[in-house]
Amino acid sequence: MQALNPLTMPLKGQSLIEASAGTGKTFTIAGLYVRLLLGHGIESPLTCEQILVVTFTNAATGELRDR
Repeated sequence: MQALNPLTMPLKGQSLIEASAGTGKTFTIAGLYVRLLLGHGIESPLTCEQILVVTFTNAATGELRDR
């Protein structure tokens, strides 16, 4: 296992972020989402409709929606 850096994490393929409560998972997901929208680390930017984000709590879903 290695530390996750949302600024350098590869954006191709699938990724699983697993961590304890209060460790910044939602913040990390938001950062990765913005990188995909801006096209950082990929050939061209993606649209919101092209990105699937899955969380397992209503609180995290609401926080991401608000951001």
